[in-house]
Amino acid sequence: MKSVKVITFGELLLRLSPDLASNSSAIFVGGAEANVAAALARWGTPVAYISKAPENGFSRDVLKQLSDRGIATDRMLWGGDRIGIYYLAQGSDLKHAEVVYDRKYSSFSQITPGTVNWDELLGDAEWFHWSAISPALNPDAAVICKEVLEAATRKGMTISTDLNYRSKLWQYGKQPHEVMPELVAYCDVVMGNIWAAHTMLGTTLDNAALEADTKTAYLEQAVKVATEITAGNKRCKRVAFTFRFSKDTTHAQYYTFYYHNRQTSISKEYETQEVVDRVGSGDCFMAGLIHAQLEGKDDQGIISFAAAAAYSKFFVKGDFNTTSYEDIIKLM
Repeated sequence: MKSVKVITFGELLLRLSPDLASNSSAIFVGGAEANVAAALARWGTPVAYISKAPENGFSRDVLKQLSDRGIATDRMLWGGDRIGIYYLAQGSDLKHAEVVYDRKYSSFSQITPGTVNWDELLGDAEWFHWSAISPALNPDAAVICKEVLEAATRKGMTISTDLNYRSKLWQYGKQPHEVMPELVAYCDVVMGNIWAAHTMLGTTLDNAALEADTKTAYLEQAVKVATEITAGNKRCKRVAFTFRFSKDTTHAQYYTFYYHNRQTSISKEYETQEVVDRVGSGDCFMAGLIHAQLEGKDDQGIISFAAAAAYSKFFVKGDFNTTSYEDIIKLM
């Protein structure tokens, strides 16, 4: 296996953005953790991606899209019948009703607990990243997440997670707060937003205070939620939250928050009326946190780079961010 610093783990997906009037559709390779890997590879961080795909020519063509971007795919699992798909109109947001998932019985969702040597697959990498999307698929997927997290812990890896909440995926009788706290306990870095943390981890959220709808109110809640997360999870030392608001399909107002050693750092605030594609901006933010921390930046440098990276994704069509490191630095 190729030696890498970071490993990301999750379901490989295809995004279809149909234009029925013209009998055509844009097709993008993606998936939250693949998006993180793509950004890291673009900025020069050695990264591998672990997922599972059917052993056929089409899957290898899809994986070539990753390897051509510099992502190591030699740890991939093979088998099963299909790659998961989701349908999303251009400009839409994954949290909203426009997304339609076609992921049942995908190869990744059918990984069987106790069948993978995770210690071997993780090799000598330093960092392991996963997201809350994986345990949302089915009970076995949650068990698989725990297996690989235990392996990463045995190896002394830094572990990060994104509290991605996809309401349409949690359909197997468990609520996120019944599954996620046990898994997040393995993590050193937790990223998401204050609302996802409330849903996933059961953290306190003062909705009355949030009715003020001001940046000050949001950041005050961020401090309280981050403090609660780190107090309840001994391993977790760093918490990052994003705040993204939009008035219409092309508008975005964006700023981010970082908590480390009881100190907070805030990014600059961005706003645009020229959004091209929102998909993957959160993944790019996560990649920015990882890259900047591995680079040795201080807390303000970490959150500033991550926020600029996420903002840059708004102007790139597709799931992967192609913005260069140099151009992100200019946005900080």
